[in-house]
Amino acid sequence: MSSHEISEAEDKLPEARGAESAVRPAEDPFADPGLPPHEHRKQDIDELAARRSERTVALLFTVSMLATIAFIAAYVALPVDRYIYVFPIGHISALNFALGLTLGIALFTIGAGAVHWARTLMSDEEIADERHPIEASPEVKSKVLEEFATGAKESGFGRRKLARNTLFGALALVPLSGIVLLRDLGPLPGTKLRHTKWAKGKRLMNYNTMQPLRPEDIAVGSLTFAMPEGMSEEQHDFQTEIAKAALMLVRLQPENIKDKRELDWSHEGIVAFSKICTHVGCPINLYEQQTHHVLCPCHQSTFDLSDGGRVIFGPAGHALPQLRIKANDQGYLEAMGDFSEPVGPAYWERG
Repeated sequence: MSSHEISEAEDKLPEARGAESAVRPAEDPFADPGLPPHEHRKQDIDELAARRSERTVALLFTVSMLATIAFIAAYVALPVDRYIYVFPIGHISALNFALGLTLGIALFTIGAGAVHWARTLMSDEEIADERHPIEASPEVKSKVLEEFATGAKESGFGRRKLARNTLFGALALVPLSGIVLLRDLGPLPGTKLRHTKWAKGKRLMNYNTMQPLRPEDIAVGSLTFAMPEGMSEEQHDFQTEIAKAALMLVRLQPENIKDKRELDWSHEGIVAFSKICTHVGCPINLYEQQTHHVLCPCHQSTFDLSDGGRVIFGPAGHALPQLRIKANDQGYLEAMGDFSEPVGPAYWERG
């Protein structure tokens, strides 16, 4: 081929390329890929598989019901002071562990059952819906209601009675967990909040030395804290009981005691009052020697120990309960009964 023929062929090449591009259609880089072909699940074509899925859903809901019943049983039966060892957490409250485990299982199995129901038994076809204005026209409303009815029918909610009924059972029992927890807000404590460890004949023990107190151990103008004989910090309910039985002793000159009953319940000017503030239950530990006033450090409620422990300032609602005391034959101070009224805050029934 001569150089002239090669030159003519090169001149015709762009024309050939242009003709080819004109024949080939242009590709759209943003073409709608469409949806992949729908693949039926096994449950869609095999009723036995669908029944197995329904039984699985029912089993999960039944486990939820049993877990809720176990939650209630654990709350009633397990003591609050029992501890167990759980690896790798360590020693924890048996009650808290049981409540958390059973309630977690109850809620998880309801969710797992609902998810399994949706993935295996409800319709899974993807439907493309064109965008439409936000406002709902009557046609849209009717369409939504129609789709809802169709979805309800396709979900098998009416046909899958076993799964539906166990779902109802699980949902009905789960709220009982919260209702049972409300029992402590009721009258179950009975009268135990109205009584303490003080009783007739119990000696007054110095809270710091754990030794019985004699009248000569308490000087005029001093503040001494005491607790009932027989209590010790090793007892499992010590903190609960001392929160009601904590006592403070002050020795006054008998002529300085204004309240007659307070004088009658004292011994040689030694008066015994509850240490627990009648506002919200804080311990009282500030004493003004000249005025015979005691001050609660939490909200500054002030009580006059020379006048029946009455409130002279602050939010406390009533006077401090007094404990009647005397000296026994051995010369030790002892109680002549319990406090004159319930100790601590007045927000529970005091009848």
